[in-house]
Amino acid sequence: MPAFRFGVDRAGSPQDVAITLQIIFLLTILTLAPSILIMLTSFTRILIVFSFIRSALGTQQMPPNQILIGLALFLTFFVMSPVFSEINKNALAPYLSESIGFTDALKEAKKPLRSFLLQNVRKKDIILFLEISKKERPQTPDDIPDLVLVPAFIISELQTAFEMGFLLFLPFLVLDFVVASVLLSMGMMMLPPVMVSLPLKVLLFVLIDGWNLIVGSLVKSFY
Repeated sequence: MPAFRFGVDRAGSPQDVAITLQIIFLLTILTLAPSILIMLTSFTRILIVFSFIRSALGTQQMPPNQILIGLALFLTFFVMSPVFSEINKNALAPYLSESIGFTDALKEAKKPLRSFLLQNVRKKDIILFLEISKKERPQTPDDIPDLVLVPAFIISELQTAFEMGFLLFLPFLVLDFVVASVLLSMGMMMLPPVMVSLPLKVLLFVLIDGWNLIVGSLVKSFY
């Protein structure tokens, strides 16, 4: 049977220390990978919009959370595929082939991700965090610090997702008002309006091919 031994030895050269630090950095990145996937990609906007449409339909837990999260993940990979491809081409592949060092690979990997964040962040959110941090206004987008860009992107995604969710809510809210008014005018006050409006909302959503419209709008909103 093979034996596994783990130990801590004294570093013999600065290169050994650098390799150790790189391993620690990679382990940290892997630990934070779920947070990075949720916060620095399109996942947040997509999942919030899906939650809004489910609430607007009033279908409670249908579709289930697992279905919505799975669909949001696949759409996230679809939206982020150009970014991931560029990271693999300019950073990961050259690093694995030992064409560039770890530091250069990290810089190259940040470029496409920062480009994506800058394309989907609001200017006023960047200004907000610049004022909070008391930093000078950058002259170019490349001068924006990561500690300012990341939280600004997150609240920008939340704002955009809530705006889209509100617009999706309106037609179903109007339908609820119409059904409630009709039932009240007919004297059917004991019949809950939800029992009538729910199948009508589902029928309307199916007739307009709602999932196609929502997914298409979500994906196009990132381009």
